[in-house]
Amino acid sequence: MIEELLPESVVAVEAHRDDPLWDAGLHPGEAALVERAVAKRRREFAAVRGCARRAMEKLGVPAQSVLRGERGAPRWPAGLIGSMTHCDGYCAAALARAGDLASLGIDAEPHEPLPDDAGHIVLPAEAGRIARLRERQPGVHWERILFSAKESVYKAWFPLTGAWLDFSEADITLHAAPGGRPHGTLRAELLVPGPQVGGRRLQAFEGRWAARDGLALTAVAVPHS
Repeated sequence: MIEELLPESVVAVEAHRDDPLWDAGLHPGEAALVERAVAKRRREFAAVRGCARRAMEKLGVPAQSVLRGERGAPRWPAGLIGSMTHCDGYCAAALARAGDLASLGIDAEPHEPLPDDAGHIVLPAEAGRIARLRERQPGVHWERILFSAKESVYKAWFPLTGAWLDFSEADITLHAAPGGRPHGTLRAELLVPGPQVGGRRLQAFEGRWAARDGLALTAVAVPHS
């Protein structure tokens, strides 16, 4: 599902709870990262890294450990960029060659309402746009799509900047595709100075979203120019 939201240059691998990848083992160094985690968390951690290793192999790169770098971001093999996500019963990894894209971010969430205490993630302008979208497609949990989009934006932002990006620092517009199916595009206007990409400062990220099979999915791909 997630690969439908990404450019052709990206290899995406996903797994559901009944997939053999959900029982993937951990590579050297990975077990120490979750030694104190509960069993459910360890399985998700291993499964998403199993997805990442299969994506590496599809790109012709030997499968290897995926350790944590700064702020917990995954450390990819030289020459690759990527992103991972997992939620209850689903995980996915997306990788590309660094020459094809500057950065990317993916996120998956359960397609259900946000908790009541999560309203702070929605900017006033975003709330107004969501209200109009809800009139057109009331069956979509728009705040959840927005939350997922902000997660994808941050995952694409961090490798380019090494800096935190708050929910309030990206103003996201969701566009619904015609036809009634719950999918479309997104645009994130950065409200702080953006990263330098391809010799220019980038102040907006573009991506896509979809809601299907109980999941809210978003993806952001940042080109070099």
